[in-house]
Amino acid sequence: MLDLDNIFEGNCFELIHKIDDESIDLIVCDGPYGVTKNRWDRIANIQEFNLKVIQVFSKKLKKGGALYLFGKSDCVDFIDYRPFLTLNAKIVWYQPSRLAQGRTNYTNNYDIIAYFTKGKAKTFNLDDIRVPQLVELEHRKRCENVPSVANGKFGKTKFNEKGKNPGDVWGDIKQLTYKSKELLARDFLYTIQKPKKLIERFIKASSNEGDLVLDPFAGTGTTLVICEELKRNFIGFELNPELVQICKRRIEEIKMKHESMLFH
Repeated sequence: MLDLDNIFEGNCFELIHKIDDESIDLIVCDGPYGVTKNRWDRIANIQEFNLKVIQVFSKKLKKGGALYLFGKSDCVDFIDYRPFLTLNAKIVWYQPSRLAQGRTNYTNNYDIIAYFTKGKAKTFNLDDIRVPQLVELEHRKRCENVPSVANGKFGKTKFNEKGKNPGDVWGDIKQLTYKSKELLARDFLYTIQKPKKLIERFIKASSNEGDLVLDPFAGTGTTLVICEELKRNFIGFELNPELVQICKRRIEEIKMKHESMLFH
């Protein structure tokens, strides 16, 4: 088993064999989309690639563990993932600020995040990811007087002061822009680096303190940084040596920040 709380340089399909079967609680997989000209994104068939990801990585998940897989609208179409994992939702990450203007088709304004589990989810911390209610409270209370809500099977849908389930269309988390303070470099925009709030939602929902999280395409290390902040153990894989160094630096900065807080 690899040392925890580390980033390892290399191909994830080779490094994954160094991880024990059924030892991972959560996998955040922001790998190739197969749509850009970047060398790391040149995938002949993205569906076949993602099926390989699901086949190989599912062996490392504990029963009830979760895998979040990023992609475009067809990222898991035409493949049979059912022998390996259960698809619970296709989360739509809505990005209305994209500038592209399609001339012969509708412009793509979203990414898909496929939420899989190994059987029934063992962890889903809804209270940690609730979002503000958008429906007026007066209207909401009227709805709760409906018999099926007041006394029936939908009773648990009643108004919650902490907010509501974020659902499967997320428009409240904006993509990074050139002005985003967390953006590490312009080259990472729209491809390698995702917003911390986005990754944080997965980690809060599908893991607990002390759980083990794997990021097989670590990129700039956002998943690893959040794990360090939220007291999750982690393992990261990254093929690009320059990105590995960025990950190490970011992790070290967070650790030093925590140590500094302990002494003050």
